[in-house]
Amino acid sequence: MSVRIHPTALVSDDAQIGENVEIGAFAIIGPECVIGDGCVISQRATLEKLATLAANVRVGSGSIVGGDPQDLKFQGERTFVEIGEGTVIREFATINRGTAHSERTVVGRGCLLMSYVHLAHDCQVGDHVIISNGTQVAGHVLIEDRVTISGLVTVHQFVKLGAHSFVGGSSKVTQDVPPYLKAVGNPVKLYGLNSVGLTRSNFDPAVVRELKRAYRLFFRSDLIVSRAMERARTELHLYPEVEHFLSFVTKSERGLAI
Repeated sequence: MSVRIHPTALVSDDAQIGENVEIGAFAIIGPECVIGDGCVISQRATLEKLATLAANVRVGSGSIVGGDPQDLKFQGERTFVEIGEGTVIREFATINRGTAHSERTVVGRGCLLMSYVHLAHDCQVGDHVIISNGTQVAGHVLIEDRVTISGLVTVHQFVKLGAHSFVGGSSKVTQDVPPYLKAVGNPVKLYGLNSVGLTRSNFDPAVVRELKRAYRLFFRSDLIVSRAMERARTELHLYPEVEHFLSFVTKSERGLAI
């Protein structure tokens, strides 16, 4: 086992550290933290407490993972942060633990959280998500797989961002963004399919065509949602991606961006 811990780092006696881990100068590893094989904790980064990092996670200088929730209802419950394999957290990002609501904040595999990102309590982030510099994500937000969020975006609590969606820079997101779409603005508005993202993810052109038809039915027609749903289920080829789009629309609780 090869673990490189700088002499100035502070590591709790009960922290669990895997093989080939590197912990930089003045880093702090707090109580009950678990660091998987191949992780790199940069200088002056902090794992405050009850944070679990899967293999090959990188935490940038000055970042704080596992801090207390910024929620007045939090009463010191035992809550957690979980970071998936291969995720990169750049400099000065903050990821808070969960509250009693869900007990954990989760970031999936292969994500990139850029500098100064804040991810609040009870957020659930899927795999291969990119969150760009300075974006602030409030509590209880759900971000599905392969979402891309540009810089300086604010995301309201309890908002849901659907899979493969794209949010443009400096946007204010107060309502749900359906999967496969792009949105931008203050307040955020929808601007069609995330065609670039879908192409990069090798979506079948036939699936893209049906998703485009679904978008037009729900957001570029005069139909109410229930009528658009009826037409979608009779007129569209119900590929799994189309079904996911329809399910997301049906289950939205904060309402949908338009």
